[in-house]
Amino acid sequence: MDTSVRFSRRAFLQGGLGALTLAVSTQGLVTVAWAADSGPQKYGADSMPGGTVDDPLVFVSIAVDGVVTIVAHRAEMGTGVRTSLPMVVADEMEADWERVKVVQAEADETRYGNQNVDGSRSMRHFLMPMRRVGAAARQMLEAAAAARWSVPVAEVEAVRHEVVHRATGRRLGYGELAADAARQPVPPGKALKLKRRADFRYIGKGRVRPVDLEGIGQGLAIYGMDMRLPGMVYAVVARPPVVGGKPRRVDSSKALAVPGVLKVVEIPVFQGAPAFLPLGGVAVVARNTWAAAQGRAALDIEWDDGPNGAYESADYRRELEAACRVPGKVMRSQGDAARAWTKAPEAERVAAEYYIPHLAHASMETPVATVRIQGDHAEVWTSVQNPAAARAAVAARLKFRPENVKVNVLLLGGGFGRKSKPDFVDEAAIVARAMPEGTPVKLVWMREDDIRHDYLHTVSVERLEAVIDRKGQVRSWLHRSAAPTIASLFTEGGKGQQLFESAMSAINMPYRIPNVRVETAEVPAHARIGWFRSVANIPHAFAAQCFIAELAHRAGRDHRQFALDLIGPARKIDPGSLADTWNYSESPERYPYDTGRLRAVIEAAARGAGWGRKLPAGHGLGLAFCYSFMSYTATVVEVAVDDKGEIRVLAVDMAMDCGPQINPERIRAQMEGGAVMGLSLALTGEITFEKGRVKQSNFHDYEVLRHDVSPRVIRTHLVNDNHDLPPGGVGEPPVPPVAPALCNAIFAATGKRVRSLPIRTVG
Repeated sequence: MDTSVRFSRRAFLQGGLGALTLAVSTQGLVTVAWAADSGPQKYGADSMPGGTVDDPLVFVSIAVDGVVTIVAHRAEMGTGVRTSLPMVVADEMEADWERVKVVQAEADETRYGNQNVDGSRSMRHFLMPMRRVGAAARQMLEAAAAARWSVPVAEVEAVRHEVVHRATGRRLGYGELAADAARQPVPPGKALKLKRRADFRYIGKGRVRPVDLEGIGQGLAIYGMDMRLPGMVYAVVARPPVVGGKPRRVDSSKALAVPGVLKVVEIPVFQGAPAFLPLGGVAVVARNTWAAAQGRAALDIEWDDGPNGAYESADYRRELEAACRVPGKVMRSQGDAARAWTKAPEAERVAAEYYIPHLAHASMETPVATVRIQGDHAEVWTSVQNPAAARAAVAARLKFRPENVKVNVLLLGGGFGRKSKPDFVDEAAIVARAMPEGTPVKLVWMREDDIRHDYLHTVSVERLEAVIDRKGQVRSWLHRSAAPTIASLFTEGGKGQQLFESAMSAINMPYRIPNVRVETAEVPAHARIGWFRSVANIPHAFAAQCFIAELAHRAGRDHRQFALDLIGPARKIDPGSLADTWNYSESPERYPYDTGRLRAVIEAAARGAGWGRKLPAGHGLGLAFCYSFMSYTATVVEVAVDDKGEIRVLAVDMAMDCGPQINPERIRAQMEGGAVMGLSLALTGEITFEKGRVKQSNFHDYEVLRHDVSPRVIRTHLVNDNHDLPPGGVGEPPVPPVAPALCNAIFAATGKRVRSLPIRTVG
């Protein structure tokens, strides 16, 4: 039985460590190992597990009453993907959106193609496959009508849920044609006739009703936490407080005495690298979550903290700072930055260091999974970004064939990268195995579990050094980054950022500087480091964008114009020439770095904010920009800072160029959400460790932005709706420019530089 599957973030890791394989060990556990890539380079969806599928018979069905059912094969976590991709199908097949029903696919990448919703890839990879699905369905309906009327197919046309014979005015509804259309051959790719842009009914219009809107608004939508089944029992887990720790002694007698508690189950501790495996610990199973929580509190556990028991955030920050002040591993070298620095007069040298702490995803819905085992089959109900990984994890844990594991994908109350890792689904499978056959087990993470045991965003110190001459020209640039790597999740003891991390706003900066050097420091990880919305773009862009503002100030120049001059004239750059051979696993020919598009979003955001206008005392505007996930984003933040250093964010102007704008309202919603998330991490987000333990536990000490301090004005500016371009990502790109734009605005308002997050107040 071959139960191995390729790991979801394989594309992120190509070029850095080769392919990553998630497989089943002889003990039945999921393990992860690096393997060398073989064969020709693959790009885009072809580089992902499952690739793409564009078969209309997989995604579309039509009932006799004319209702068109479209399968959404990717999970919904607030991005609107359950609306946008089916909308593309409906548009191409000329279906009336009011007569469209969307159903969620279960985990099956063989049938549906890749289902891992991360990396801002949904529209990037599935726009064209879904257009082909819709076009093929439309042409099959037209062929069925033409056959029914015995006329050439060229004489008929699908128009809004009907096929019309233009010469006679005869019409047949989609429901009337459904059976005949299903018997038509699926047109091959070269026979497909895609709509012209002018004929789009929904694409680019922003007029469609979001699929889940009414259910969410009325509280009827089913998220993972809403799952209920007859006979269900509930479980919570006491996990090692330190990553890599384990129980030394467990006394569960008092827990078992709590009314409602049914059983105590050991969760095995992971061996080697953490990967997607449970942290281990002790699960308490009860008739309700309250009893389970009370039982957990009654457990008497003595922990062995293991090798990370001495992890202290303050000490580790000093370690990162020290690592940033000595040469590291070279990731990009152009000219001779070291010589330029050494030869430059002291007055022309500028250096600064920037710090970002660990961050938690803090989704409003915590991780939760329900598992029921019957014989050699298991059924799962959960909120996951990567259902295929969840299926593989459960199959491996239970030693079932993957096809015997059904994963039902429910709505996600936020994900931000956290729910790509199915450790919590694995935990539920372990507990379900320990219960009588057929007992549905719902395993719930409390808020404290989520904050304390998250896959955290990396902590980072970034050191920037530049030589800027008397004419204000930047002659050299050094960016040295010290941060534990995501690779440590899969390689025990892994150190040093990989290519895919450095290629997020560090090595791929396109400025006209003759001497450039980018280095990474090899520092160890003491926590589970996972991907967080925008990943390494957050610390890299924070440092680089603040530093450019500092250079502009040193040169006595306007920041916006200084940045535009640094970027230079519009041109298309081969990412490989910037040492970025990863390029988000996209073809460099299809996705070059287009500085013209970068310039345009800077201009749009600045124009929207009224850049250059006179502001009251204590007010300031700050600018930052970023290229990430194949999209271009710029942000201008306006702040007011009072005499006590209290910060009010008055307005955010964000411009984005993601190429073709398929669902503009969804794009704007994600930009607005990105602005709030970026402000949240900049102002209050901080996870710290003492004796290996996360100090924070809930929203009282790990704050997300409250309504009363959120900006009252967020203006979004969509740029360059060019359908001749390949689509860029939308979900992740809005976040990185926000924190540096905020810090630059604070400097403009107060003259004080903020180089360490979170800000909280300007002291």
